[in-house]
Amino acid sequence: MCEVAMEEQEREISDAEPQEHSFVAENGVMLVVNHSQVRAPLSVVLATVLYLAEFISAAVLCSRYHKTDDSIWMGCTITFMLLPAVLIQLTLTFIHRDLGRDRPLVLFLHLLLLGPLIRCFEALVVYYKAGKKEEPYVTISRKINLKKGQKTPMEWEIGQSERILATHRNAFKRTAVIQAFLGSTPQLTLQLYASIQEKYFLLPVRLTLMIITLISITYGALVCSVLAIQIRYDDYKVRLRPGAYLCLIVWRGMEIATRVTALVLFSTALTYWVILVGVVNLLFFFFLPWVEFWSKKGSLTENIEKNFSKLGTTVVLCMFTLLYACINVFCWSAVQLDLSHRELIERKQHWNRLAMYYGGRFIENFLLMTLWYFFQSDFYEYVCAPMLGVQLLVCYSLAVLFMLLFYQFCHPCRRLFKYNVHDCLGCVCCCKRRRRERGGRRGEMPPSYSTAATMVMTLEEPLQLLDPQNSQPPDLNGHQEERETAIVDDIMEAA
Repeated sequence: MCEVAMEEQEREISDAEPQEHSFVAENGVMLVVNHSQVRAPLSVVLATVLYLAEFISAAVLCSRYHKTDDSIWMGCTITFMLLPAVLIQLTLTFIHRDLGRDRPLVLFLHLLLLGPLIRCFEALVVYYKAGKKEEPYVTISRKINLKKGQKTPMEWEIGQSERILATHRNAFKRTAVIQAFLGSTPQLTLQLYASIQEKYFLLPVRLTLMIITLISITYGALVCSVLAIQIRYDDYKVRLRPGAYLCLIVWRGMEIATRVTALVLFSTALTYWVILVGVVNLLFFFFLPWVEFWSKKGSLTENIEKNFSKLGTTVVLCMFTLLYACINVFCWSAVQLDLSHRELIERKQHWNRLAMYYGGRFIENFLLMTLWYFFQSDFYEYVCAPMLGVQLLVCYSLAVLFMLLFYQFCHPCRRLFKYNVHDCLGCVCCCKRRRRERGGRRGEMPPSYSTAATMVMTLEEPLQLLDPQNSQPPDLNGHQEERETAIVDDIMEAA
Protein backbone atom coordinates (compact mmCIF):
# COMPACT_ATOMS: atom_id res chain seq x y z
CA MET A 1 0.00 0.00 0.00
CA CYS A 2 2.78 2.42 0.81
CA GLU A 3 4.57 1.68 -2.45
CA VAL A 4 1.37 2.21 -4.41
CA ALA A 5 0.72 5.50 -2.65
CA MET A 6 4.24 6.70 -3.36
CA GLU A 7 3.90 5.77 -7.02
CA GLU A 8 0.71 7.79 -7.32
CA GLN A 9 2.48 10.73 -5.71
CA GLU A 10 5.38 10.26 -8.12
CA ARG A 11 2.97 10.27 -11.07
CA GLU A 12 1.53 13.54 -9.88
CA ILE A 13 4.68 15.58 -9.36
CA SER A 14 7.77 13.58 -10.21
CA ASP A 15 9.95 13.52 -13.20
CA ALA A 16 8.35 11.04 -15.51
CA GLU A 17 10.09 9.81 -18.62
CA PRO A 18 8.38 10.94 -21.84
CA GLN A 19 6.47 8.18 -23.57
CA GLU A 20 7.06 7.07 -27.13
CA HIS A 21 3.63 8.24 -28.27
CA SER A 22 3.96 11.64 -26.63
CA PHE A 23 1.81 14.40 -28.04
CA VAL A 24 3.13 17.80 -29.02
CA ALA A 25 1.47 21.16 -29.43
CA GLU A 26 0.41 22.60 -32.77
CA ASN A 27 3.75 24.36 -33.23
CA GLY A 28 5.62 21.14 -32.41
CA VAL A 29 7.13 22.51 -29.19
CA MET A 30 6.29 21.20 -25.73
CA LEU A 31 4.99 23.93 -23.48
CA VAL A 32 7.20 24.37 -20.42
CA VAL A 33 6.09 26.03 -17.21
CA ASN A 34 9.06 27.17 -15.16
CA HIS A 35 7.50 27.13 -11.70
CA SER A 36 4.41 25.51 -10.28
CA GLN A 37 2.29 27.42 -7.82
CA VAL A 38 2.17 25.79 -4.40
CA ARG A 39 -1.44 25.01 -3.54
CA ALA A 40 -2.79 25.28 -0.03
CA PRO A 41 -3.40 21.88 1.66
CA LEU A 42 -7.14 22.46 2.01
CA SER A 43 -7.96 18.76 1.66
CA VAL A 44 -5.62 17.99 4.58
CA VAL A 45 -7.30 20.61 6.76
CA LEU A 46 -10.81 19.41 5.83
CA ALA A 47 -10.00 15.75 6.55
CA THR A 48 -8.47 16.69 9.91
CA VAL A 49 -11.46 18.84 10.91
CA LEU A 50 -13.90 16.05 10.04
CA TYR A 51 -11.84 13.51 11.97
CA LEU A 52 -11.64 15.65 15.10
CA ALA A 53 -15.28 16.76 14.94
CA GLU A 54 -16.59 13.22 14.60
CA PHE A 55 -14.27 11.87 17.29
CA ILE A 56 -15.19 14.59 19.82
CA SER A 57 -18.95 14.42 19.16
CA ALA A 58 -18.89 10.61 19.43
CA ALA A 59 -16.99 10.84 22.72
CA VAL A 60 -19.52 13.32 24.13
CA LEU A 61 -22.40 11.10 23.00
CA CYS A 62 -20.77 8.10 24.71
CA SER A 63 -20.68 10.04 27.97
CA ARG A 64 -24.41 10.73 27.62
CA TYR A 65 -25.07 7.04 26.98
CA HIS A 66 -23.01 6.21 30.08
CA LYS A 67 -25.13 8.53 32.23
CA THR A 68 -28.37 6.91 30.97
CA ASP A 69 -26.97 3.36 31.27
CA ASP A 70 -27.39 2.64 27.55
CA SER A 71 -24.54 0.18 27.45
CA ILE A 72 -25.38 -1.27 24.02
CA TRP A 73 -25.51 2.10 22.26
CA MET A 74 -22.38 3.20 24.12
CA GLY A 75 -20.41 0.08 23.18
CA CYS A 76 -21.32 0.30 19.48
CA THR A 77 -20.55 4.03 19.38
CA ILE A 78 -17.14 3.50 20.96
CA THR A 79 -16.38 0.69 18.50
CA PHE A 80 -17.20 2.78 15.44
CA MET A 81 -15.25 5.67 16.94
CA LEU A 82 -12.04 3.80 17.76
CA LEU A 83 -11.81 1.36 14.84
CA PRO A 84 -11.30 3.98 12.08
CA ALA A 85 -9.14 6.11 14.41
CA VAL A 86 -6.66 3.26 14.96
CA LEU A 87 -6.59 2.37 11.26
CA ILE A 88 -5.95 6.02 10.37
CA GLN A 89 -2.95 6.15 12.74
CA LEU A 90 -1.53 3.01 11.16
CA THR A 91 -2.11 4.34 7.65
CA LEU A 92 -0.38 7.65 8.30
CA THR A 93 2.56 5.96 10.00
CA PHE A 94 2.85 3.43 7.20
CA ILE A 95 2.73 5.97 4.34
CA HIS A 96 5.18 8.40 5.94
CA ARG A 97 7.50 5.54 7.01
CA ASP A 98 7.93 6.90 10.55
CA LEU A 99 8.81 3.59 12.18
CA GLY A 100 12.37 3.75 10.86
CA ARG A 101 12.86 7.42 11.74
CA ASP A 102 13.72 9.11 15.01
CA ARG A 103 10.46 10.99 15.64
CA PRO A 104 9.28 10.09 19.16
CA LEU A 105 6.86 13.03 19.50
CA VAL A 106 5.02 12.13 16.32
CA LEU A 107 4.75 8.47 17.30
CA PHE A 108 3.55 9.44 20.77
CA LEU A 109 0.77 11.61 19.30
CA HIS A 110 -0.21 8.70 17.07
CA LEU A 111 -0.57 6.56 20.18
CA LEU A 112 -2.90 9.25 21.56
CA LEU A 113 -4.92 9.05 18.29
CA LEU A 114 -3.85 12.60 17.42
CA GLY A 115 -1.78 11.70 14.36
CA PRO A 116 -3.92 13.65 11.84
CA LEU A 117 -3.55 16.80 13.95
CA ILE A 118 0.26 16.78 13.94
CA ARG A 119 0.33 15.83 10.24
CA CYS A 120 -1.95 18.74 9.41
CA PHE A 121 0.27 21.08 11.42
CA GLU A 122 3.34 19.82 9.51
CA ALA A 123 1.61 20.39 6.17
CA LEU A 124 0.65 23.95 7.11
CA VAL A 125 4.21 24.71 8.23
CA VAL A 126 5.60 23.43 4.93
CA TYR A 127 3.04 25.48 2.99
CA TYR A 128 3.84 28.76 4.77
CA LYS A 129 7.60 28.22 4.38
CA ALA A 130 7.32 27.39 0.67
CA GLY A 131 8.76 30.02 -1.65
CA LYS A 132 10.75 31.85 1.04
CA LYS A 133 13.93 29.95 0.27
CA GLU A 134 15.29 28.79 -3.03
CA GLU A 135 14.79 25.08 -3.54
CA PRO A 136 18.08 23.14 -3.66
CA TYR A 137 16.76 20.94 -6.46
CA VAL A 138 13.62 20.52 -8.50
CA THR A 139 12.02 17.68 -10.42
CA ILE A 140 10.06 17.80 -13.64
CA SER A 141 6.43 16.75 -13.84
CA ARG A 142 5.06 16.05 -17.29
CA LYS A 143 1.33 15.96 -17.89
CA ILE A 144 -0.96 16.26 -20.90
CA ASN A 145 -3.36 19.16 -20.72
CA LEU A 146 -6.68 18.26 -22.35
CA LYS A 147 -8.64 21.33 -23.44
CA LYS A 148 -11.47 21.23 -25.99
CA GLY A 149 -10.27 17.90 -27.31
CA GLN A 150 -6.69 19.12 -27.91
CA LYS A 151 -3.83 17.44 -26.08
CA THR A 152 -0.97 19.74 -25.10
CA PRO A 153 2.04 18.31 -23.21
CA MET A 154 3.16 20.55 -20.37
CA GLU A 155 6.01 20.53 -17.88
CA TRP A 156 6.23 21.85 -14.35
CA GLU A 157 9.23 22.37 -12.13
CA ILE A 158 8.34 20.86 -8.76
CA GLY A 159 10.22 21.79 -5.62
CA GLN A 160 10.72 19.78 -2.50
CA SER A 161 7.96 21.64 -0.63
CA GLU A 162 5.37 20.66 -3.22
CA ARG A 163 6.51 17.06 -3.08
CA ILE A 164 6.06 16.97 0.70
CA LEU A 165 2.60 18.53 0.41
CA ALA A 166 1.64 16.01 -2.27
CA THR A 167 2.61 13.19 0.10
CA HIS A 168 0.40 14.68 2.82
CA ARG A 169 -2.52 15.08 0.40
CA ASN A 170 -2.29 11.48 -0.81
CA ALA A 171 -2.09 10.21 2.76
CA PHE A 172 -5.12 12.19 3.91
CA LYS A 173 -7.14 11.09 0.88
CA ARG A 174 -6.81 7.52 2.10
CA THR A 175 -7.60 8.44 5.68
CA ALA A 176 -10.74 10.24 4.50
CA VAL A 177 -11.94 7.09 2.73
CA ILE A 178 -11.15 4.93 5.79
CA GLN A 179 -12.93 7.37 8.09
CA ALA A 180 -15.97 7.56 5.83
CA PHE A 181 -16.69 3.89 5.19
CA LEU A 182 -15.23 2.12 8.22
CA GLY A 183 -16.40 4.64 10.80
CA SER A 184 -18.87 7.29 9.62
CA THR A 185 -21.17 4.98 7.65
CA PRO A 186 -21.80 2.42 10.43
CA GLN A 187 -21.94 5.28 12.96
CA LEU A 188 -24.65 7.08 11.00
CA THR A 189 -26.61 3.85 10.57
CA LEU A 190 -26.36 3.11 14.29
CA GLN A 191 -27.44 6.57 15.45
CA LEU A 192 -30.35 6.72 13.02
CA TYR A 193 -31.52 3.30 14.18
CA ALA A 194 -31.20 4.37 17.82
CA SER A 195 -33.24 7.52 17.11
CA ILE A 196 -36.08 5.50 15.58
CA GLN A 197 -36.02 2.94 18.37
CA GLU A 198 -36.28 5.74 20.91
CA LYS A 199 -39.32 7.22 19.14
CA TYR A 200 -37.42 9.99 17.35
CA PHE A 201 -35.90 11.30 20.58
CA LEU A 202 -32.99 13.19 19.06
CA LEU A 203 -30.32 14.42 21.39
CA PRO A 204 -28.52 17.55 20.14
CA VAL A 205 -25.22 15.71 20.35
CA ARG A 206 -26.61 12.75 18.39
CA LEU A 207 -28.02 15.05 15.72
CA THR A 208 -24.68 16.82 15.44
CA LEU A 209 -22.87 13.50 15.11
CA MET A 210 -25.27 12.34 12.38
CA ILE A 211 -24.74 15.52 10.36
CA ILE A 212 -20.96 15.27 10.68
CA THR A 213 -20.95 11.61 9.65
CA LEU A 214 -23.11 12.34 6.60
CA ILE A 215 -20.70 15.08 5.52
CA SER A 216 -17.75 12.76 6.13
CA ILE A 217 -19.32 9.96 4.06
CA THR A 218 -20.12 12.30 1.18
CA TYR A 219 -16.59 13.68 1.23
CA GLY A 220 -15.13 10.17 1.31
CA ALA A 221 -17.22 9.10 -1.67
CA LEU A 222 -16.18 12.29 -3.48
CA VAL A 223 -12.53 11.44 -2.84
CA CYS A 224 -13.11 7.93 -4.22
CA SER A 225 -14.49 9.35 -7.47
CA VAL A 226 -11.65 11.85 -7.88
CA LEU A 227 -9.00 9.24 -7.07
CA ALA A 228 -10.51 6.87 -9.62
CA ILE A 229 -10.28 9.56 -12.31
CA GLN A 230 -6.69 10.46 -11.39
CA ILE A 231 -5.55 6.82 -11.39
CA ARG A 232 -7.34 5.95 -14.61
CA TYR A 233 -6.04 9.02 -16.47
CA ASP A 234 -2.68 9.49 -14.78
CA ASP A 235 -1.04 10.89 -17.94
CA TYR A 236 -3.40 13.86 -17.99
CA LYS A 237 -3.73 16.95 -15.86
CA VAL A 238 -7.14 16.40 -14.27
CA ARG A 239 -9.07 19.47 -13.15
CA LEU A 240 -12.69 19.34 -12.08
CA ARG A 241 -14.89 22.39 -12.46
CA PRO A 242 -17.29 23.60 -9.76
CA GLY A 243 -20.23 22.17 -11.70
CA ALA A 244 -18.59 18.74 -11.67
CA TYR A 245 -18.05 18.92 -7.90
CA LEU A 246 -21.66 19.97 -7.39
CA CYS A 247 -22.90 17.08 -9.52
CA LEU A 248 -20.68 14.65 -7.61
CA ILE A 249 -21.86 15.91 -4.23
CA VAL A 250 -25.55 15.60 -5.16
CA TRP A 251 -25.01 12.17 -6.71
CA ARG A 252 -23.06 10.74 -3.77
CA GLY A 253 -25.12 12.42 -1.05
CA MET A 254 -28.46 11.17 -2.36
CA GLU A 255 -27.11 7.70 -3.07
CA ILE A 256 -25.68 7.21 0.42
CA ALA A 257 -28.60 8.82 2.26
CA THR A 258 -31.10 6.63 0.42
CA ARG A 259 -29.09 3.48 1.03
CA VAL A 260 -28.63 4.13 4.75
CA THR A 261 -32.31 5.03 5.23
CA ALA A 262 -33.46 1.87 3.45
CA LEU A 263 -31.23 -0.32 5.61
CA VAL A 264 -32.32 1.40 8.83
CA LEU A 265 -36.03 1.14 8.03
CA PHE A 266 -35.62 -2.53 7.13
CA SER A 267 -33.72 -3.15 10.38
CA THR A 268 -36.57 -1.66 12.45
CA ALA A 269 -38.96 -4.24 10.99
CA LEU A 270 -36.67 -7.27 10.64
CA THR A 271 -33.78 -6.62 12.99
CA TYR A 272 -31.85 -9.86 12.61
CA TRP A 273 -32.40 -10.18 8.87
CA VAL A 274 -30.56 -6.93 8.21
CA ILE A 275 -27.41 -8.59 9.58
CA LEU A 276 -27.77 -11.27 6.91
CA VAL A 277 -28.23 -8.64 4.20
CA GLY A 278 -25.13 -6.75 5.33
CA VAL A 279 -22.96 -9.87 5.65
CA VAL A 280 -24.00 -11.18 2.21
CA ASN A 281 -23.19 -7.83 0.59
CA LEU A 282 -19.85 -7.59 2.38
CA LEU A 283 -18.76 -11.14 1.54
CA PHE A 284 -19.83 -10.81 -2.10
CA PHE A 285 -17.78 -7.68 -2.75
CA PHE A 286 -14.89 -8.98 -0.63
CA PHE A 287 -14.48 -12.24 -2.55
CA LEU A 288 -15.32 -10.83 -5.99
CA PRO A 289 -11.77 -9.48 -6.66
CA TRP A 290 -10.23 -12.68 -5.31
CA VAL A 291 -12.41 -14.88 -7.51
CA GLU A 292 -11.41 -12.82 -10.55
CA PHE A 293 -7.77 -13.06 -9.45
CA TRP A 294 -7.96 -16.86 -9.14
CA SER A 295 -9.82 -17.22 -12.43
CA LYS A 296 -7.03 -15.31 -14.20
CA LYS A 297 -4.43 -17.49 -12.43
CA GLY A 298 -2.44 -14.38 -11.60
CA SER A 299 0.34 -13.89 -9.08
CA LEU A 300 0.40 -11.47 -6.18
CA THR A 301 1.97 -8.13 -6.93
CA GLU A 302 5.37 -7.55 -5.34
CA ASN A 303 5.28 -3.73 -5.39
CA ILE A 304 3.23 -3.14 -2.26
CA GLU A 305 6.22 -3.14 0.08
CA LYS A 306 9.68 -4.52 -0.56
CA ASN A 307 10.13 -5.77 3.00
CA PHE A 308 6.85 -7.70 3.03
CA SER A 309 6.67 -11.45 2.78
CA LYS A 310 3.89 -13.15 0.87
CA LEU A 311 1.93 -13.45 4.09
CA GLY A 312 2.29 -9.73 4.79
CA THR A 313 1.32 -8.89 1.22
CA THR A 314 -1.76 -11.08 1.51
CA VAL A 315 -2.79 -9.41 4.78
CA VAL A 316 -2.44 -5.94 3.27
CA LEU A 317 -4.43 -6.98 0.18
CA CYS A 318 -7.16 -8.43 2.40
CA MET A 319 -7.42 -5.14 4.30
CA PHE A 320 -7.54 -3.25 1.03
CA THR A 321 -10.23 -5.58 -0.27
CA LEU A 322 -12.21 -5.16 2.96
CA LEU A 323 -12.22 -1.40 2.49
CA TYR A 324 -13.32 -1.91 -1.12
CA ALA A 325 -16.17 -4.16 0.04
CA CYS A 326 -17.33 -1.69 2.71
CA ILE A 327 -17.48 1.07 0.11
CA ASN A 328 -19.56 -1.00 -2.29
CA VAL A 329 -22.04 -1.98 0.41
CA PHE A 330 -23.22 1.63 0.60
CA CYS A 331 -22.22 3.22 -2.73
CA TRP A 332 -20.38 2.64 -5.99
CA SER A 333 -16.62 2.55 -5.43
CA ALA A 334 -15.88 3.99 -8.92
CA VAL A 335 -12.97 1.54 -9.36
CA GLN A 336 -12.50 -2.17 -9.92
CA LEU A 337 -9.75 -4.06 -8.14
CA ASP A 338 -7.16 -6.08 -10.04
CA LEU A 339 -5.00 -7.84 -7.45
CA SER A 340 -2.53 -9.05 -10.06
CA HIS A 341 -1.82 -5.52 -11.31
CA ARG A 342 1.02 -3.50 -9.78
CA GLU A 343 -1.35 -0.61 -8.97
CA LEU A 344 -4.18 -2.89 -7.75
CA ILE A 345 -6.64 -0.83 -9.82
CA GLU A 346 -8.07 -1.69 -13.21
CA ARG A 347 -7.97 1.36 -15.43
CA LYS A 348 -10.53 0.30 -18.01
CA GLN A 349 -14.02 1.77 -17.59
CA HIS A 350 -16.60 -1.03 -17.40
CA TRP A 351 -20.01 0.43 -18.20
CA ASN A 352 -21.67 -2.97 -17.89
CA ARG A 353 -20.50 -3.32 -14.27
CA LEU A 354 -21.73 0.17 -13.50
CA ALA A 355 -25.15 -0.64 -14.96
CA MET A 356 -25.30 -4.00 -13.16
CA TYR A 357 -24.39 -2.42 -9.82
CA TYR A 358 -26.99 0.32 -9.90
CA GLY A 359 -29.65 -1.95 -11.37
CA GLY A 360 -29.05 -4.57 -8.69
CA ARG A 361 -28.89 -1.96 -5.92
CA PHE A 362 -32.18 -0.41 -7.05
CA ILE A 363 -33.88 -3.82 -6.97
CA GLU A 364 -32.40 -4.56 -3.53
CA ASN A 365 -33.61 -1.22 -2.11
CA PHE A 366 -37.04 -1.87 -3.59
CA LEU A 367 -37.19 -5.30 -1.93
CA LEU A 368 -36.02 -3.88 1.41
CA MET A 369 -38.71 -1.18 1.32
CA THR A 370 -41.36 -3.71 0.32
CA LEU A 371 -40.49 -6.02 3.20
CA TRP A 372 -40.45 -3.07 5.58
CA TYR A 373 -43.92 -2.07 4.38
CA PHE A 374 -45.39 -5.51 5.12
CA PHE A 375 -43.59 -6.08 8.43
CA GLN A 376 -43.50 -2.57 9.86
CA SER A 377 -44.42 -1.98 13.49
CA ASP A 378 -47.31 0.07 14.85
CA PHE A 379 -44.94 2.97 15.35
CA TYR A 380 -45.35 3.90 11.66
CA GLU A 381 -49.14 4.04 11.72
CA TYR A 382 -49.02 7.84 11.41
CA VAL A 383 -46.49 7.67 8.56
CA CYS A 384 -47.56 7.19 4.94
CA ALA A 385 -45.39 4.16 4.28
CA PRO A 386 -46.04 3.89 0.50
CA MET A 387 -45.20 7.56 0.01
CA LEU A 388 -42.00 7.18 2.02
CA GLY A 389 -40.93 4.17 -0.04
CA VAL A 390 -41.67 5.97 -3.30
CA GLN A 391 -39.70 9.00 -2.14
CA LEU A 392 -36.67 6.88 -1.35
CA LEU A 393 -36.78 5.15 -4.72
CA VAL A 394 -37.20 8.49 -6.49
CA CYS A 395 -34.20 9.89 -4.59
CA TYR A 396 -32.09 6.92 -5.64
CA SER A 397 -33.23 7.38 -9.25
CA LEU A 398 -32.23 11.04 -9.04
CA ALA A 399 -28.81 9.99 -7.76
CA VAL A 400 -28.41 7.75 -10.82
CA LEU A 401 -29.54 10.63 -13.04
CA PHE A 402 -26.90 12.96 -11.61
CA MET A 403 -24.32 10.22 -12.10
CA LEU A 404 -25.25 10.00 -15.79
CA LEU A 405 -25.10 13.77 -16.09
CA PHE A 406 -21.63 13.77 -14.57
CA TYR A 407 -20.25 11.17 -16.97
CA GLN A 408 -21.93 12.78 -19.97
CA PHE A 409 -21.25 16.49 -19.39
CA CYS A 410 -18.98 17.08 -16.34
CA HIS A 411 -16.31 14.38 -16.49
CA PRO A 412 -12.92 16.08 -17.07
CA CYS A 413 -11.77 13.36 -19.51
CA ARG A 414 -15.08 12.63 -21.22
CA ARG A 415 -13.55 13.37 -24.65
CA LEU A 416 -11.28 10.36 -24.17
CA PHE A 417 -14.17 7.94 -23.71
CA LYS A 418 -14.53 5.39 -26.42
CA TYR A 419 -18.19 5.08 -25.48
CA ASN A 420 -20.16 7.52 -23.36
CA VAL A 421 -23.56 7.42 -21.71
CA HIS A 422 -25.20 8.79 -24.85
CA ASP A 423 -23.60 6.05 -26.95
CA CYS A 424 -24.71 3.31 -24.54
CA LEU A 425 -28.29 4.56 -24.50
CA GLY A 426 -28.24 4.93 -28.28
CA CYS A 427 -26.91 1.38 -28.63
CA VAL A 428 -29.78 0.07 -26.50
CA CYS A 429 -32.31 1.98 -28.61
CA CYS A 430 -30.72 0.71 -31.84
CA CYS A 431 -30.89 -2.87 -30.59
CA LYS A 432 -34.59 -2.50 -29.83
CA ARG A 433 -35.19 -0.92 -33.23
CA ARG A 434 -33.36 -3.73 -35.01
CA ARG A 435 -35.40 -6.31 -33.16
CA ARG A 436 -38.58 -4.58 -34.23
CA GLU A 437 -37.42 -4.42 -37.83
CA ARG A 438 -36.49 -8.11 -37.78
CA GLY A 439 -39.85 -8.95 -36.32
CA GLY A 440 -41.59 -6.91 -39.05
CA ARG A 441 -39.58 -8.59 -41.77
CA ARG A 442 -40.46 -12.00 -40.44
CA GLY A 443 -44.14 -11.05 -40.64
CA GLU A 444 -43.91 -10.01 -44.31
CA MET A 445 -44.17 -12.54 -47.20
CA PRO A 446 -40.99 -13.03 -49.26
CA PRO A 447 -41.14 -11.78 -52.89
CA SER A 448 -42.38 -14.44 -55.34
CA TYR A 449 -41.02 -15.35 -58.76
CA SER A 450 -43.92 -13.68 -60.58
CA THR A 451 -43.25 -10.42 -58.77
CA ALA A 452 -39.66 -10.44 -59.95
CA ALA A 453 -40.76 -11.11 -63.50
CA THR A 454 -43.13 -8.17 -63.42
CA MET A 455 -40.31 -5.92 -62.22
CA VAL A 456 -38.14 -7.04 -65.15
CA MET A 457 -40.93 -6.41 -67.64
CA THR A 458 -41.39 -2.92 -66.22
CA LEU A 459 -37.74 -2.12 -66.89
CA GLU A 460 -38.10 -3.23 -70.55
CA GLU A 461 -41.20 -1.15 -71.34
CA PRO A 462 -39.50 2.28 -71.71
CA LEU A 463 -37.05 0.89 -74.31
CA GLN A 464 -39.89 -0.24 -76.51
CA LEU A 465 -41.69 3.08 -76.22
CA LEU A 466 -38.59 4.97 -77.41
CA ASP A 467 -38.52 2.97 -80.68
CA PRO A 468 -42.10 2.94 -82.03
CA GLN A 469 -41.13 1.53 -85.46
CA ASN A 470 -39.71 -1.69 -84.12
CA SER A 471 -42.16 -1.97 -81.31
CA GLN A 472 -44.43 -4.96 -81.82
CA PRO A 473 -46.79 -6.81 -79.53
CA PRO A 474 -44.77 -9.28 -77.51
CA ASP A 475 -45.06 -12.89 -78.48
CA LEU A 476 -45.75 -14.51 -75.14
CA ASN A 477 -45.82 -18.03 -76.57
CA GLY A 478 -42.86 -17.98 -78.98
CA HIS A 479 -40.18 -16.49 -76.67
CA GLN A 480 -41.13 -17.86 -73.28
CA GLU A 481 -37.84 -19.70 -72.75
CA GLU A 482 -35.73 -16.65 -73.71
CA ARG A 483 -37.67 -14.39 -71.33
CA GLU A 484 -37.29 -16.84 -68.51
CA THR A 485 -33.55 -17.00 -69.19
CA ALA A 486 -33.33 -13.18 -69.20
CA ILE A 487 -35.29 -12.98 -65.98
CA VAL A 488 -32.99 -15.46 -64.30
CA ASP A 489 -29.94 -13.52 -65.54
CA ASP A 490 -31.31 -10.24 -64.21
CA ILE A 491 -32.05 -11.81 -60.87
CA MET A 492 -28.50 -13.19 -60.62
CA GLU A 493 -27.01 -9.79 -61.53
CA ALA A 494 -29.15 -8.11 -58.88
CA ALA A 495 -28.03 -10.67 -56.32
